[in-house]
Amino acid sequence: MSRLGRLRSESRAAALAFLRRRTAVFFTFFFPLIIVVIFGVLVQTRPGGGGLFTEPPAYYVPGYLAVVVLFTPLSRVGSEVARHRDGNRFEKLATTPLTRPEWLLAQTLVNVVIIGLAGILILGLMVVLTGAQIRPSPLLLPFVAVGVGLFCGVGAMLGSLADSQDGVISASNAIALPLLFLSETFVPPSLLPAWLPTWLSPLTYFSRGVRAATSTGGNALPALTVLTACAVVAFLVGARLLPRTD
Repeated sequence: MSRLGRLRSESRAAALAFLRRRTAVFFTFFFPLIIVVIFGVLVQTRPGGGGLFTEPPAYYVPGYLAVVVLFTPLSRVGSEVARHRDGNRFEKLATTPLTRPEWLLAQTLVNVVIIGLAGILILGLMVVLTGAQIRPSPLLLPFVAVGVGLFCGVGAMLGSLADSQDGVISASNAIALPLLFLSETFVPPSLLPAWLPTWLSPLTYFSRGVRAATSTGGNALPALTVLTACAVVAFLVGARLLPRTD
């Protein structure tokens, strides 16, 4: 079987595994929509009013997208690695031509498609319910894809290093929650301490780039370059740490 055939086969298996888990489907597609309804409709934004949610609705697009770009790959890929390890599935995969990087790439491609669809739903709901003036540019697509690839790599690291599936979930939440609110997503930099090094978070570059690609119209390429470099490193390290069976 060719490499493309192996990727296609493993991607199909990963997609079917995702659809069979109703909890995963709920948290990927419906949980972010609940967040939009709570913060975008019930809490609402108050430009110039002081405190949180004082920016126009479009400002928070990176935050809502980050809910799925960050949480879903960390928990899904991490749990999948831990599940494969506990069930000795990597030993079975070792008898096939599929390599560890190919396995991780297939998982990443499935996550890119799933999270891309969830992102479309989030953007549509924001426009309808909050009146956000979103002007997406073509660069939005690579930001989502690269961001998903980055956190799939981190998820693979967590799944390889954690001692159980429960440990993966705990570790992913411990990483994702601080990043979500300290990476220029929901909380503007002006409300964060000046000493806080937000530039160390890769999610900061996702936020800056997505914001430039959907509302402010700034130059998003520098942020995409940094995010891509982080994604390549995370993918290579994540693939390297996958359980060895040879």
